[in-house]
Amino acid sequence: MGTHRNGYKKETFILSVDVGTTSIRCHVYDKEAKIRGTCTTKVSLLYPEPGRVEMDPAELWQSFVTVVKGAVQDSGCHIGQMEAIGISTQRATFTTWERKTGRPFHNFISWQDLRAAELVKSWNQSCTMKSIHGVMKVLHFLTRQKRFLAASLVVFSTQHVSLRLAWMLHNCPELRKAVDENNCCLGTIDTWLLYKLTKGSVHATDYSNASTTGIFDSYQMCWSGFLCSLLSLPLSILPKVHNTSHNFGSSDPSIFGVAIPIMTVMADQQAAMFGECCFDIGDVKITMGTGTFMDINTGSKPHTSVAGLYPLIGWKIGHNVVYLAEGNAADTGTAIKWAQELELFTDVCETEEMATSVKDSDGVCFVPSFSGLQAPLNDPRACASFMGLKPSTSKNHLVRAILESVAFRNKQLYDVMRRETHIPISKIRADGGVCTNDFVMQLTADLVGRKIARPCHFDMSALGAAFMAGLGIGFWNSQEELKMLHSTDRVFLPQNGTQGDAKYRPIIQSWERALQRSMNWYGKCE
Repeated sequence: MGTHRNGYKKETFILSVDVGTTSIRCHVYDKEAKIRGTCTTKVSLLYPEPGRVEMDPAELWQSFVTVVKGAVQDSGCHIGQMEAIGISTQRATFTTWERKTGRPFHNFISWQDLRAAELVKSWNQSCTMKSIHGVMKVLHFLTRQKRFLAASLVVFSTQHVSLRLAWMLHNCPELRKAVDENNCCLGTIDTWLLYKLTKGSVHATDYSNASTTGIFDSYQMCWSGFLCSLLSLPLSILPKVHNTSHNFGSSDPSIFGVAIPIMTVMADQQAAMFGECCFDIGDVKITMGTGTFMDINTGSKPHTSVAGLYPLIGWKIGHNVVYLAEGNAADTGTAIKWAQELELFTDVCETEEMATSVKDSDGVCFVPSFSGLQAPLNDPRACASFMGLKPSTSKNHLVRAILESVAFRNKQLYDVMRRETHIPISKIRADGGVCTNDFVMQLTADLVGRKIARPCHFDMSALGAAFMAGLGIGFWNSQEELKMLHSTDRVFLPQNGTQGDAKYRPIIQSWERALQRSMNWYGKCE
Protein backbone atom coordinates (compact mmCIF):
# COMPACT_ATOMS: atom_id res chain seq x y z
CA MET A 1 0.00 0.00 0.00
CA GLY A 2 2.93 2.35 0.70
CA THR A 3 3.03 5.46 2.80
CA HIS A 4 0.26 7.88 1.97
CA ARG A 5 1.06 11.54 1.23
CA ASN A 6 -0.49 12.48 4.59
CA GLY A 7 2.07 10.32 6.40
CA TYR A 8 0.27 7.06 7.27
CA LYS A 9 0.05 3.65 5.59
CA LYS A 10 -3.43 3.23 4.24
CA GLU A 11 -5.27 1.92 1.20
CA THR A 12 -5.89 4.80 -1.17
CA PHE A 13 -8.75 5.63 -3.52
CA ILE A 14 -9.89 7.87 -6.36
CA LEU A 15 -12.84 10.22 -5.95
CA SER A 16 -14.96 10.84 -9.02
CA VAL A 17 -17.90 13.22 -9.35
CA ASP A 18 -20.32 13.24 -12.28
CA VAL A 19 -22.51 16.31 -12.61
CA GLY A 20 -25.30 15.17 -14.90
CA THR A 21 -28.45 16.87 -16.13
CA THR A 22 -30.71 15.38 -13.45
CA SER A 23 -28.32 14.30 -10.68
CA ILE A 24 -24.87 14.71 -9.14
CA ARG A 25 -23.14 11.49 -8.15
CA CYS A 26 -19.86 10.89 -6.35
CA HIS A 27 -18.16 7.49 -6.18
CA VAL A 28 -15.09 6.31 -4.29
CA TYR A 29 -13.16 3.83 -6.48
CA ASP A 30 -10.55 1.31 -5.35
CA LYS A 31 -7.69 -0.24 -7.37
CA GLU A 32 -10.05 -2.83 -8.93
CA ALA A 33 -12.35 0.04 -10.07
CA LYS A 34 -14.97 -1.19 -7.61
CA ILE A 35 -17.20 1.42 -5.95
CA ARG A 36 -16.47 1.54 -2.22
CA GLY A 37 -18.75 4.46 -1.39
CA THR A 38 -21.33 6.55 -3.18
CA CYS A 39 -23.63 9.54 -2.70
CA THR A 40 -26.20 11.03 -5.05
CA THR A 41 -28.38 14.11 -5.03
CA LYS A 42 -30.80 15.57 -7.55
CA VAL A 43 -30.05 18.58 -9.71
CA SER A 44 -32.76 21.21 -9.42
CA LEU A 45 -33.73 22.47 -12.86
CA LEU A 46 -35.46 25.85 -13.08
CA TYR A 47 -37.94 26.75 -15.83
CA PRO A 48 -38.43 30.53 -15.54
CA GLU A 49 -40.20 30.71 -18.92
CA PRO A 50 -41.25 28.20 -21.60
CA GLY A 51 -38.16 26.94 -23.40
CA ARG A 52 -35.75 28.22 -20.74
CA VAL A 53 -33.81 25.78 -18.55
CA GLU A 54 -31.52 27.00 -15.77
CA MET A 55 -29.66 25.88 -12.62
CA ASP A 56 -28.61 27.83 -9.54
CA PRO A 57 -24.75 28.00 -9.41
CA ALA A 58 -24.66 28.29 -5.60
CA GLU A 59 -26.97 25.31 -5.14
CA LEU A 60 -24.93 23.25 -7.63
CA TRP A 61 -21.72 24.01 -5.71
CA GLN A 62 -23.28 23.07 -2.38
CA SER A 63 -24.59 19.82 -3.87
CA PHE A 64 -21.10 19.04 -5.20
CA VAL A 65 -19.53 19.45 -1.76
CA THR A 66 -22.34 17.43 -0.14
CA VAL A 67 -21.97 14.39 -2.43
CA VAL A 68 -18.17 14.31 -2.04
CA LYS A 69 -18.42 14.30 1.76
CA GLY A 70 -21.32 11.83 1.61
CA ALA A 71 -19.46 9.35 -0.62
CA VAL A 72 -16.35 9.43 1.58
CA GLN A 73 -18.53 8.86 4.66
CA ASP A 74 -20.38 6.02 2.91
CA SER A 75 -17.05 4.34 2.05
CA GLY A 76 -15.98 4.25 5.68
CA CYS A 77 -12.66 5.76 4.64
CA HIS A 78 -10.92 8.96 5.65
CA ILE A 79 -10.86 11.95 3.28
CA GLY A 80 -7.05 11.85 3.54
CA GLN A 81 -7.07 8.47 1.74
CA MET A 82 -8.35 10.11 -1.45
CA GLU A 83 -5.39 10.26 -3.86
CA ALA A 84 -7.10 12.49 -6.42
CA ILE A 85 -10.42 13.73 -7.69
CA GLY A 86 -11.75 13.49 -11.23
CA ILE A 87 -14.75 15.51 -12.40
CA SER A 88 -17.13 14.71 -15.25
CA THR A 89 -19.80 17.25 -16.15
CA GLN A 90 -22.70 17.81 -18.49
CA ARG A 91 -21.49 19.87 -21.41
CA ALA A 92 -22.19 23.32 -22.79
CA THR A 93 -24.13 24.46 -19.70
CA PHE A 94 -22.54 27.76 -18.75
CA THR A 95 -22.63 30.76 -16.47
CA THR A 96 -20.63 33.97 -16.12
CA TRP A 97 -19.34 35.56 -12.94
CA GLU A 98 -17.53 38.57 -11.56
CA ARG A 99 -13.79 37.99 -11.81
CA LYS A 100 -13.05 39.88 -8.58
CA THR A 101 -15.71 38.38 -6.29
CA GLY A 102 -16.92 35.17 -7.97
CA ARG A 103 -20.53 36.42 -7.91
CA PRO A 104 -22.53 34.91 -10.82
CA PHE A 105 -24.30 37.35 -13.14
CA HIS A 106 -27.03 34.81 -13.89
CA ASN A 107 -28.00 31.18 -13.38
CA PHE A 108 -26.42 28.39 -15.40
CA ILE A 109 -28.01 28.33 -18.85
CA SER A 110 -28.59 24.63 -19.58
CA TRP A 111 -27.59 22.88 -22.81
CA GLN A 112 -31.33 22.13 -23.17
CA ASP A 113 -32.26 25.84 -23.09
CA LEU A 114 -33.99 27.16 -26.24
CA ARG A 115 -33.94 30.93 -25.60
CA ALA A 116 -31.53 31.44 -28.51
CA ALA A 117 -33.59 29.36 -31.00
CA GLU A 118 -34.66 32.39 -33.05
CA LEU A 119 -31.12 33.77 -33.02
CA VAL A 120 -29.81 30.38 -34.21
CA LYS A 121 -32.38 30.30 -37.00
CA SER A 122 -31.65 33.85 -38.18
CA TRP A 123 -27.87 33.27 -38.16
CA ASN A 124 -28.14 29.98 -40.04
CA GLN A 125 -30.33 31.62 -42.71
CA SER A 126 -28.31 34.86 -42.90
CA CYS A 127 -26.43 36.19 -45.91
CA THR A 128 -23.33 36.35 -43.70
CA MET A 129 -23.40 32.57 -43.15
CA LYS A 130 -24.09 31.91 -46.83
CA SER A 131 -21.07 34.09 -47.72
CA ILE A 132 -18.84 32.35 -45.17
CA HIS A 133 -19.90 28.94 -46.48
CA GLY A 134 -19.10 30.05 -50.04
CA VAL A 135 -15.66 31.44 -49.17
CA MET A 136 -14.77 28.33 -47.14
CA LYS A 137 -15.80 26.03 -50.02
CA VAL A 138 -13.42 27.94 -52.30
CA LEU A 139 -10.61 27.74 -49.72
CA HIS A 140 -11.22 24.01 -49.34
CA PHE A 141 -11.11 23.55 -53.13
CA LEU A 142 -7.81 25.44 -53.32
CA THR A 143 -6.08 23.94 -50.26
CA ARG A 144 -7.93 20.60 -49.71
CA GLN A 145 -7.66 21.32 -45.99
CA LYS A 146 -10.51 19.66 -44.10
CA ARG A 147 -10.86 22.49 -41.61
CA PHE A 148 -12.11 24.72 -44.45
CA LEU A 149 -14.60 22.03 -45.49
CA ALA A 150 -15.78 21.87 -41.87
CA ALA A 151 -16.18 25.66 -41.79
CA SER A 152 -18.19 25.55 -45.03
CA LEU A 153 -20.67 23.19 -43.35
CA VAL A 154 -20.88 24.76 -39.89
CA VAL A 155 -24.32 25.61 -38.58
CA PHE A 156 -25.21 27.03 -35.19
CA SER A 157 -27.21 25.05 -32.64
CA THR A 158 -29.03 25.95 -29.44
CA GLN A 159 -26.96 23.24 -27.73
CA HIS A 160 -23.75 25.22 -28.27
CA VAL A 161 -22.65 27.90 -25.81
CA SER A 162 -21.94 30.37 -28.63
CA LEU A 163 -25.36 31.88 -29.39
CA ARG A 164 -26.79 31.38 -25.91
CA LEU A 165 -23.85 33.49 -24.71
CA ALA A 166 -24.48 36.04 -27.47
CA TRP A 167 -28.12 36.18 -26.31
CA MET A 168 -27.06 36.79 -22.69
CA LEU A 169 -24.58 39.51 -23.69
CA HIS A 170 -27.35 41.27 -25.60
CA ASN A 171 -29.97 40.92 -22.84
CA CYS A 172 -27.95 41.36 -19.63
CA PRO A 173 -26.56 44.93 -19.28
CA GLU A 174 -24.67 44.06 -16.08
CA LEU A 175 -22.81 41.31 -17.93
CA ARG A 176 -21.90 43.62 -20.82
CA LYS A 177 -20.60 46.22 -18.35
CA ALA A 178 -18.41 43.60 -16.59
CA VAL A 179 -16.97 42.49 -19.94
CA ASP A 180 -16.09 46.10 -20.81
CA GLU A 181 -14.35 46.44 -17.41
CA ASN A 182 -12.46 43.12 -17.83
CA ASN A 183 -14.25 41.84 -14.73
CA CYS A 184 -15.96 38.77 -16.19
CA CYS A 185 -15.23 35.04 -16.35
CA LEU A 186 -17.16 32.53 -18.43
CA GLY A 187 -17.29 28.88 -17.53
CA THR A 188 -19.04 25.64 -18.20
CA ILE A 189 -19.80 23.61 -15.06
CA ASP A 190 -16.29 22.14 -14.85
CA THR A 191 -14.73 25.62 -14.94
CA TRP A 192 -17.09 26.90 -12.24
CA LEU A 193 -16.28 23.93 -9.98
CA LEU A 194 -12.52 24.41 -10.50
CA TYR A 195 -12.90 28.08 -9.64
CA LYS A 196 -14.83 27.25 -6.45
CA LEU A 197 -12.58 24.34 -5.41
CA THR A 198 -9.45 26.50 -5.71
CA LYS A 199 -11.04 29.59 -4.10
CA GLY A 200 -10.83 31.55 -7.34
CA SER A 201 -7.20 30.82 -8.24
CA VAL A 202 -7.94 28.64 -11.32
CA HIS A 203 -10.01 29.68 -14.36
CA ALA A 204 -9.58 26.72 -16.70
CA THR A 205 -11.18 23.89 -18.65
CA ASP A 206 -9.97 20.93 -20.70
CA TYR A 207 -10.04 20.18 -24.42
CA SER A 208 -13.02 17.80 -24.20
CA ASN A 209 -15.25 20.45 -22.60
CA ALA A 210 -13.95 23.31 -24.77
CA SER A 211 -14.69 21.37 -27.97
CA THR A 212 -18.42 21.16 -27.11
CA THR A 213 -18.99 24.91 -26.76
CA GLY A 214 -19.26 25.75 -30.47
CA ILE A 215 -16.55 28.44 -30.11
CA PHE A 216 -13.47 26.18 -30.08
CA ASP A 217 -11.46 25.29 -33.19
CA SER A 218 -10.78 21.55 -32.85
CA TYR A 219 -8.46 21.65 -35.87
CA GLN A 220 -6.23 24.43 -34.54
CA MET A 221 -6.75 23.39 -30.87
CA CYS A 222 -7.61 26.88 -29.63
CA TRP A 223 -10.57 29.22 -29.10
CA SER A 224 -11.82 30.40 -32.48
CA GLY A 225 -10.91 34.06 -32.89
CA PHE A 226 -12.93 34.07 -36.12
CA LEU A 227 -16.16 32.86 -34.49
CA CYS A 228 -15.71 35.13 -31.48
CA SER A 229 -15.24 38.08 -33.80
CA LEU A 230 -18.21 37.05 -35.95
CA LEU A 231 -20.56 36.78 -32.95
CA SER A 232 -18.99 39.63 -30.92
CA LEU A 233 -17.97 37.25 -28.14
CA PRO A 234 -15.08 38.54 -25.99
CA LEU A 235 -12.06 36.20 -25.95
CA SER A 236 -10.99 37.75 -22.64
CA ILE A 237 -13.71 35.95 -20.65
CA LEU A 238 -12.85 32.44 -21.86
CA PRO A 239 -10.93 29.99 -19.62
CA LYS A 240 -7.46 28.59 -20.30
CA VAL A 241 -7.60 25.16 -21.97
CA HIS A 242 -5.46 22.32 -20.59
CA ASN A 243 -4.94 18.62 -21.33
CA THR A 244 -7.69 16.33 -20.05
CA SER A 245 -5.08 14.54 -17.94
CA HIS A 246 -3.63 17.52 -16.07
CA ASN A 247 -3.01 18.63 -12.50
CA PHE A 248 -5.48 21.51 -12.27
CA GLY A 249 -4.39 22.31 -8.72
CA SER A 250 -5.76 21.07 -5.39
CA SER A 251 -8.98 21.73 -3.55
CA ASP A 252 -8.60 24.34 -0.84
CA PRO A 253 -8.11 22.53 2.53
CA SER A 254 -10.97 24.51 4.07
CA ILE A 255 -13.51 22.69 1.86
CA PHE A 256 -12.87 19.01 2.67
CA GLY A 257 -10.31 19.27 5.47
CA VAL A 258 -7.41 18.25 3.23
CA ALA A 259 -6.10 19.40 -0.16
CA ILE A 260 -7.08 16.87 -2.86
CA PRO A 261 -5.32 17.05 -6.26
CA ILE A 262 -7.79 17.69 -9.12
CA MET A 263 -6.33 15.49 -11.86
CA THR A 264 -8.98 15.80 -14.56
CA VAL A 265 -12.07 17.65 -15.65
CA MET A 266 -13.84 15.94 -18.50
CA ALA A 267 -17.03 16.33 -20.54
CA ASP A 268 -19.51 13.60 -19.60
CA GLN A 269 -19.88 11.86 -22.98
CA GLN A 270 -16.13 11.80 -23.57
CA ALA A 271 -15.69 10.53 -20.01
CA ALA A 272 -18.24 7.77 -20.68
CA MET A 273 -16.28 6.83 -23.82
CA PHE A 274 -13.11 6.59 -21.73
CA GLY A 275 -14.93 4.63 -19.01
CA GLU A 276 -16.15 2.16 -21.65
CA CYS A 277 -12.49 1.72 -22.72
CA CYS A 278 -13.33 2.78 -26.29
CA PHE A 279 -9.68 3.64 -26.92
CA ASP A 280 -9.40 2.30 -30.49
CA ILE A 281 -10.51 3.68 -33.87
CA GLY A 282 -13.98 2.37 -34.72
CA ASP A 283 -15.06 1.84 -31.11
CA VAL A 284 -18.63 3.10 -30.57
CA LYS A 285 -20.51 3.87 -27.37
CA ILE A 286 -24.19 4.73 -26.98
CA THR A 287 -25.12 6.60 -23.81
CA MET A 288 -28.85 6.61 -23.16
CA GLY A 289 -29.53 8.97 -20.28
CA THR A 290 -31.43 12.26 -20.35
CA GLY A 291 -30.50 12.29 -24.04
CA THR A 292 -28.88 9.74 -26.32
CA PHE A 293 -25.29 10.34 -27.37
CA MET A 294 -23.63 8.08 -29.92
CA ASP A 295 -19.88 8.50 -30.30
CA ILE A 296 -17.31 6.86 -32.53
CA ASN A 297 -13.54 7.02 -32.00
CA THR A 298 -12.10 8.57 -35.19
CA GLY A 299 -8.47 8.48 -34.01
CA SER A 300 -6.04 11.36 -34.32
CA LYS A 301 -8.08 13.37 -36.87
CA PRO A 302 -11.38 15.24 -36.47
CA HIS A 303 -14.27 14.10 -38.66
CA THR A 304 -15.89 16.57 -41.05
CA SER A 305 -19.65 16.00 -41.23
CA VAL A 306 -22.35 17.04 -43.71
CA ALA A 307 -25.30 15.66 -41.70
CA GLY A 308 -24.81 17.17 -38.29
CA LEU A 309 -22.39 14.77 -36.59
CA TYR A 310 -20.22 16.89 -34.36
CA PRO A 311 -16.41 16.56 -34.33
CA LEU A 312 -15.27 16.52 -30.71
CA ILE A 313 -12.03 16.18 -28.87
CA GLY A 314 -12.39 13.00 -26.83
CA TRP A 315 -9.37 13.61 -24.64
CA LYS A 316 -5.80 14.84 -24.77
CA ILE A 317 -3.12 13.01 -22.79
CA GLY A 318 0.39 14.39 -23.23
CA HIS A 319 0.78 15.11 -26.95
CA ASN A 320 -1.83 12.54 -28.01
CA VAL A 321 -5.26 13.79 -29.05
CA VAL A 322 -8.19 11.41 -29.63
CA TYR A 323 -11.13 12.74 -31.66
CA LEU A 324 -14.73 11.56 -31.69
CA ALA A 325 -17.66 12.08 -34.03
CA GLU A 326 -20.96 12.41 -32.18
CA GLY A 327 -24.63 12.35 -32.99
CA ASN A 328 -27.25 12.97 -30.36
CA ALA A 329 -30.96 12.89 -29.58
CA ALA A 330 -31.82 15.32 -26.80
CA ASP A 331 -34.89 13.61 -25.30
CA THR A 332 -34.51 9.98 -24.26
CA GLY A 333 -34.76 9.71 -20.49
CA THR A 334 -36.68 13.00 -20.64
CA ALA A 335 -39.49 11.33 -22.63
CA ILE A 336 -39.62 8.32 -20.32
CA LYS A 337 -39.74 10.54 -17.22
CA TRP A 338 -42.50 12.64 -18.84
CA ALA A 339 -44.53 9.48 -19.48
CA GLN A 340 -44.07 8.49 -15.83
CA GLU A 341 -45.27 11.90 -14.64
CA LEU A 342 -48.36 11.42 -16.83
CA GLU A 343 -48.89 8.16 -14.90
CA LEU A 344 -48.59 5.91 -17.95
CA PHE A 345 -46.66 3.73 -15.48
CA THR A 346 -45.58 3.93 -11.84
CA ASP A 347 -42.07 2.46 -11.99
CA VAL A 348 -39.69 2.62 -14.97
CA CYS A 349 -39.05 -1.11 -14.46
CA GLU A 350 -42.63 -1.76 -15.67
CA THR A 351 -42.04 -0.32 -19.14
CA GLU A 352 -40.29 -3.37 -20.59
CA GLU A 353 -43.14 -5.69 -19.59
CA MET A 354 -45.74 -3.20 -20.85
CA ALA A 355 -44.00 -2.93 -24.23
CA THR A 356 -43.72 -6.70 -24.71
CA SER A 357 -47.34 -7.32 -23.60
CA VAL A 358 -48.55 -6.03 -27.00
CA LYS A 359 -47.33 -7.32 -30.37
CA ASP A 360 -46.78 -3.80 -31.74
CA SER A 361 -47.64 -0.16 -31.01
CA ASP A 362 -50.96 -0.41 -32.90
CA GLY A 363 -49.75 2.16 -35.43
CA VAL A 364 -48.88 4.76 -32.78
CA CYS A 365 -45.68 6.76 -33.36
CA PHE A 366 -43.94 8.94 -30.79
CA VAL A 367 -41.69 11.83 -31.79
CA PRO A 368 -39.18 12.46 -28.94
CA SER A 369 -38.42 16.13 -29.54
CA PHE A 370 -39.11 18.21 -26.44
CA SER A 371 -35.85 19.99 -27.27
CA GLY A 372 -36.12 19.84 -31.06
CA LEU A 373 -34.63 17.23 -33.40
CA GLN A 374 -30.89 16.80 -33.79
CA ALA A 375 -28.83 14.97 -36.47
CA PRO A 376 -29.63 14.17 -39.18
CA LEU A 377 -32.77 16.42 -39.29
CA ASN A 378 -31.39 19.31 -37.21
CA ASP A 379 -34.62 21.19 -36.47
CA PRO A 380 -34.74 23.05 -33.12
CA ARG A 381 -38.38 24.05 -33.80
CA ALA A 382 -39.77 20.48 -34.00
CA CYS A 383 -42.37 19.47 -31.41
CA ALA A 384 -42.83 16.27 -29.46
CA SER A 385 -45.95 14.36 -30.49
CA PHE A 386 -47.96 11.15 -30.54
CA MET A 387 -49.42 10.30 -33.95
CA GLY A 388 -51.72 7.50 -35.04
CA LEU A 389 -53.85 7.45 -31.88
CA LYS A 390 -57.08 5.41 -32.06
CA PRO A 391 -59.87 4.41 -29.65
CA SER A 392 -58.09 1.04 -29.33
CA THR A 393 -54.81 2.64 -28.18
CA SER A 394 -53.84 1.56 -24.68
CA LYS A 395 -51.19 2.70 -22.21
CA ASN A 396 -49.11 -0.31 -23.29
CA HIS A 397 -49.17 0.87 -26.92
CA LEU A 398 -48.09 4.38 -25.87
CA VAL A 399 -45.21 3.06 -23.74
CA ARG A 400 -44.09 0.73 -26.54
CA ALA A 401 -44.15 3.66 -29.02
CA ILE A 402 -41.96 5.73 -26.66
CA LEU A 403 -39.41 2.92 -26.20
CA GLU A 404 -39.42 2.18 -29.94
CA SER A 405 -38.67 5.84 -30.66
CA VAL A 406 -35.48 5.54 -28.57
CA ALA A 407 -34.31 2.55 -30.63
CA PHE A 408 -35.37 4.23 -33.91
CA ARG A 409 -33.26 7.30 -33.09
CA ASN A 410 -30.36 4.96 -32.26
CA LYS A 411 -30.75 3.32 -35.68
CA GLN A 412 -30.94 6.74 -37.36
CA LEU A 413 -27.76 7.96 -35.66
CA TYR A 414 -25.93 4.68 -36.36
CA ASP A 415 -26.79 4.83 -40.08
CA VAL A 416 -25.56 8.43 -40.34
CA MET A 417 -22.36 7.52 -38.50
CA ARG A 418 -21.59 4.58 -40.78
CA ARG A 419 -22.47 6.50 -43.93
CA GLU A 420 -20.39 9.54 -43.00
CA THR A 421 -17.27 8.24 -41.29
CA HIS A 422 -16.55 5.15 -43.45
CA ILE A 423 -14.82 3.72 -40.38
CA PRO A 424 -15.35 -0.02 -39.75
CA ILE A 425 -17.18 -0.44 -36.45
CA SER A 426 -15.06 -2.56 -34.11
CA LYS A 427 -17.34 -2.76 -31.06
CA ILE A 428 -20.47 -1.13 -29.62
CA ARG A 429 -21.00 -0.54 -25.91
CA ALA A 430 -24.03 1.03 -24.25
CA ASP A 431 -24.44 2.80 -20.93
CA GLY A 432 -26.71 5.27 -19.15
CA GLY A 433 -29.88 4.64 -17.17
CA VAL A 434 -32.06 3.71 -20.18
CA CYS A 435 -29.68 0.88 -21.18
CA THR A 436 -31.12 -1.13 -18.26
CA ASN A 437 -34.23 -1.57 -20.43
CA ASP A 438 -33.80 -4.88 -22.27
CA PHE A 439 -36.53 -4.03 -24.82
CA VAL A 440 -34.66 -0.92 -26.00
CA MET A 441 -31.31 -2.74 -26.01
CA GLN A 442 -32.57 -5.77 -27.95
CA LEU A 443 -34.49 -3.68 -30.50
CA THR A 444 -31.42 -1.48 -31.06
CA ALA A 445 -29.24 -4.57 -31.61
CA ASP A 446 -31.82 -5.98 -34.06
CA LEU A 447 -32.09 -2.71 -36.02
CA VAL A 448 -28.34 -2.05 -36.35
CA GLY A 449 -27.55 -5.74 -36.89
CA ARG A 450 -24.64 -5.69 -34.42
CA LYS A 451 -23.99 -7.08 -30.96
CA ILE A 452 -24.10 -4.47 -28.20
CA ALA A 453 -22.41 -4.94 -24.81
CA ARG A 454 -23.89 -3.54 -21.61
CA PRO A 455 -21.54 -2.96 -18.66
CA CYS A 456 -22.11 -4.17 -15.09
CA HIS A 457 -22.16 -0.56 -13.90
CA PHE A 458 -23.96 2.11 -15.93
CA ASP A 459 -22.27 5.20 -14.50
CA MET A 460 -19.55 5.30 -17.14
CA SER A 461 -18.97 9.07 -16.99
CA ALA A 462 -17.87 8.84 -13.36
CA LEU A 463 -15.74 5.76 -14.09
CA GLY A 464 -14.11 7.51 -17.06
CA ALA A 465 -13.19 10.54 -14.96
CA ALA A 466 -11.82 8.19 -12.26
CA PHE A 467 -9.76 6.29 -14.86
CA MET A 468 -8.35 9.54 -16.26
CA ALA A 469 -7.50 10.95 -12.81
CA GLY A 470 -6.01 7.63 -11.71
CA LEU A 471 -3.79 7.37 -14.78
CA GLY A 472 -2.57 10.91 -14.13
CA ILE A 473 -1.18 10.06 -10.68
CA GLY A 474 -0.07 6.47 -11.35
CA PHE A 475 -2.97 4.86 -9.44
CA TRP A 476 -3.37 2.82 -12.65
CA ASN A 477 -0.50 2.44 -15.09
CA SER A 478 -1.91 2.00 -18.59
CA GLN A 479 -5.01 1.87 -20.77
CA GLU A 480 -4.42 -1.89 -21.15
CA GLU A 481 -4.75 -2.24 -17.37
CA LEU A 482 -8.03 -0.29 -17.53
CA LYS A 483 -9.39 -2.68 -20.18
CA MET A 484 -8.74 -5.58 -17.78
CA LEU A 485 -10.87 -3.81 -15.14
CA HIS A 486 -13.86 -3.33 -17.49
CA SER A 487 -16.72 -5.78 -16.86
CA THR A 488 -19.72 -6.67 -19.04
CA ASP A 489 -23.17 -7.53 -17.68
CA ARG A 490 -24.78 -8.80 -20.89
CA VAL A 491 -24.23 -8.84 -24.64
CA PHE A 492 -27.32 -8.32 -26.84
CA LEU A 493 -27.09 -10.21 -30.14
CA PRO A 494 -29.28 -9.40 -33.18
CA GLN A 495 -31.98 -12.05 -32.95
CA ASN A 496 -33.02 -12.18 -36.62
CA GLY A 497 -29.83 -11.19 -38.44
CA THR A 498 -30.81 -8.39 -40.81
CA GLN A 499 -34.48 -9.46 -40.68
CA GLY A 500 -35.07 -7.40 -37.54
CA ASP A 501 -34.46 -4.29 -39.61
CA ALA A 502 -36.69 -5.56 -42.46
CA LYS A 503 -39.55 -6.41 -40.08
CA TYR A 504 -39.51 -2.91 -38.65
CA ARG A 505 -38.94 -1.05 -41.92
CA PRO A 506 -42.62 -0.10 -42.54
CA ILE A 507 -42.98 0.96 -38.88
CA ILE A 508 -39.86 3.12 -39.13
CA GLN A 509 -41.18 4.64 -42.35
CA SER A 510 -44.41 5.64 -40.55
CA TRP A 511 -42.32 7.06 -37.71
CA GLU A 512 -40.22 9.06 -40.18
CA ARG A 513 -43.45 10.56 -41.60
CA ALA A 514 -44.39 11.55 -38.05
CA LEU A 515 -40.98 13.23 -37.67
CA GLN A 516 -41.58 15.27 -40.83
CA ARG A 517 -45.01 16.42 -39.62
CA SER A 518 -43.56 17.51 -36.27
CA MET A 519 -40.82 19.62 -37.86
CA ASN A 520 -40.92 23.43 -37.81
CA TRP A 521 -44.02 23.25 -35.62
CA TYR A 522 -43.18 26.19 -33.42
CA GLY A 523 -42.12 28.28 -36.41
CA LYS A 524 -45.64 27.92 -37.82
CA CYS A 525 -47.28 28.96 -34.57
CA GLU A 526 -45.46 32.29 -34.29
